[in-house]
Amino acid sequence: MMPTEVLLNGHTLHLKAASDVKVAQRVAAQMQRRIDEDDWHPYRSRQEAVRAWTRLGGIRLQVMQALDLA
Repeated sequence: MMPTEVLLNGHTLHLKAASDVKVAQRVAAQMQRRIDEDDWHPYRSRQEAVRAWTRLGGIRLQVMQALDLA
């Protein structure tokens, strides 16, 4: 596997595989929708959602940082 870099919102995501690009795009689209709609379900707030997702790390954390959530 070759490391892959993707630019998102001016930030470079460092991904482990080319297949992770689609995952990062999907996660970014989902998070952008949540931001736009202010929808954090099943969490009670944005802060609670970010706290839970931060624990997961990986691609999700990089996307959150690129979208200024974390």
